[in-house]
Amino acid sequence: MLVYATADDVADGFRELTGEEISRCDALLREAAVIIDAHNADAYPASKKLVSCRMVRRLLGDGSDAAALYPMGASQGSASALGYSQSWTMSGGSAGELYLSKLEKKLLGYCGRVGAHSPAEELCL
Repeated sequence: MLVYATADDVADGFRELTGEEISRCDALLREAAVIIDAHNADAYPASKKLVSCRMVRRLLGDGSDAAALYPMGASQGSASALGYSQSWTMSGGSAGELYLSKLEKKLLGYCGRVGAHSPAEELCL
């Protein structure tokens, strides 16, 4: 199966990965490649590599205990103390799943454009 990044690529500039995270990372990179190809298989290779790394990093978290309290990728959040209340708004998916953010979709060549073509336009030339 085709992957666009390695566990070393994910760790580069991010943090050192544990042995368990490296094997988990390999499986996540294969899954990320399927999601990327479903979105745009013809995207630039450098974009596919960057997006793969970002997707997996978001899922792995920063390695601190705060990841359990504040999920990586959350765009809004709130917490309470004695009422044991917590809520988060995820920017593009949910915690624990691989997803493409708006920026990553742009990197892969999706701009949300809508277009049309009329065959009658060719008659006017």
